[in-house]
Amino acid sequence: MVAEAGRPHRSSLQEIFWTRTTLLLTVLVVIAVLSLWISSMMDAGTGKTLVTSLGTGTLISALVGFGQTLITASASQRAMVTPLIEESRRALEDLSAEYRSLNKEFFPTHVFDATTDPDPAFNRMLMSDLDNTRQYFFRGFSGRHAAARLLLTRTDRELHAVIADPRDAGSISGRARYLLRREAAEVDYEAIQSGLHEEIHIGLVGLFLARSRCAQVDITVVADPPLDRLEMFDASVWVTLYSDVRGATKLYPRSLRFTEGSFIYNMERAEFLRLSQSRTGRHFRITSSTTRADFLVLFQKITGSDLSEENFRDLEGRFHAFRAEFSARAELGS
Repeated sequence: MVAEAGRPHRSSLQEIFWTRTTLLLTVLVVIAVLSLWISSMMDAGTGKTLVTSLGTGTLISALVGFGQTLITASASQRAMVTPLIEESRRALEDLSAEYRSLNKEFFPTHVFDATTDPDPAFNRMLMSDLDNTRQYFFRGFSGRHAAARLLLTRTDRELHAVIADPRDAGSISGRARYLLRREAAEVDYEAIQSGLHEEIHIGLVGLFLARSRCAQVDITVVADPPLDRLEMFDASVWVTLYSDVRGATKLYPRSLRFTEGSFIYNMERAEFLRLSQSRTGRHFRITSSTTRADFLVLFQKITGSDLSEENFRDLEGRFHAFRAEFSARAELGS
């Protein structure tokens, strides 16, 4: 690119330089040849010596000037062209750096289109970010996927999860409307709501089981959380666009990845911290020392429903079945 930018300057300047020099040398040679030709036709004593001297001097001047031009041409080029090339190169480098900065700040590094089945490339890259983070921020409906991912990791980390409040009707209706767009027109709305409640219950059990992979699990339940799912790591943020109506017919919507230095990363981090620390939300914590009995009490506080040992084992089995199916379809291993 630099060479292409410098070539027009070099060609134009060289053309001007050599055209002017060639014209001057041609005039001198013509004068010298004419003077010598005229002197050859003149008789002695009639100014022949003067004309011959003029022709000879002009010819010598032309030859010396041509030699000097060849010697000084390289230096002239360096003095006239090289600074322009360097200035163009610096301008292009500054422009490229500015574009890279803008791309990093406002544009996603990766875009994954909506799919019916889990995208292995999407999941491998997201798992790579998860494996290299100390803090995992998750904002979604139930937390099932976050728990399934955590059980595939080995490194301890902090999980901060914001999920829908099962005790609030608005929290369920937002996701139910999305599912209504995706499913057939004739669908049982009550069945969808019941399934969503069960999904939250399974997600809570999954988060309890994933406590062995985390230093702590902080759960915030909020009424009617944002529809888009957020997964944030130390170096990146992933936004899954459930709000995008174009992907409403797919089970897994369009997803975007942004880096740590981007505007979206900082904006989403601030919004997540606002939600996770909101006074309107309800906050709970699970640690490695949380027992099953402790969790049953916590489950009742979150959902408003009692959980028996039998029901816990049933939800545990459902979660492991979901985790195994998801891991196999996403090619994440077991």
